[in-house]
Amino acid sequence: MVKLAFALLISYAVLMPAISRAESLRIATEGAYPPFNFVKNGELEGFDVDIAKALCAKISVECTFQAVKWEQIIDGLESDQYDLVVASMAYTKERAARVEFSAPYYRSHSVLIGDEEYQDSSPAALAGVRIAAETGTIQADYLKQAYGKSAIVLAEDQPAAHRLLIEKKVDLLIGDAIELLSFMETPEGAAFSYVGDPISSEFLQSSAHIAAKKGNAALISRINTALKDIKLDGTYDKINDAYFPFSIY
Repeated sequence: MVKLAFALLISYAVLMPAISRAESLRIATEGAYPPFNFVKNGELEGFDVDIAKALCAKISVECTFQAVKWEQIIDGLESDQYDLVVASMAYTKERAARVEFSAPYYRSHSVLIGDEEYQDSSPAALAGVRIAAETGTIQADYLKQAYGKSAIVLAEDQPAAHRLLIEKKVDLLIGDAIELLSFMETPEGAAFSYVGDPISSEFLQSSAHIAAKKGNAALISRINTALKDIKLDGTYDKINDAYFPFSIY
């Protein structure tokens, strides 16, 4: 009996990390993409973070958060540094080959912003114009494909891209319409306005997704169910209204 009890104790000790791991999720976000994710008083906050917390509550798991540079975020997911990425990630075929994507959890469009002197957003009209984007984004890739005659300037993150525009080191900035709207509502961004209409292109997806490691379809299935649940019970709308005066779903 003593040997059996000892064996059971050892088995329980071995299983405890796996049990604990199953009851918690490690979530990565960028922390430099307000109002979706940012650092305030040393803590990660924003729409993405609040949505992730709501999903964790819905599936009854504890969640921890970490800020990861955008260029490294998929690499970290692949190397098991975290379980989910909740960072306003748009779908691309290249990313889908490396991660499992959830259903969309919000939708937006890509736009150009700058001084009012710029009215035409077509590539021909902006030949020679300096345009900034955050490196590693779908907007940066689109600039290279469609605006090859413009002077493309890539920034480390979105706040750095904002600074390029503010400091007049570039003429225009391309990015997500909602994120740029929030920027234009700040004192530093108030001088800028949208240039032309939202960009319509097969290269620019208008939806954001949560990502898990490739092959972890079971986790994404749970996330998709939880997304439906927080939309139905009003949790999603409360989070939406805390950040935006209109629905972004």
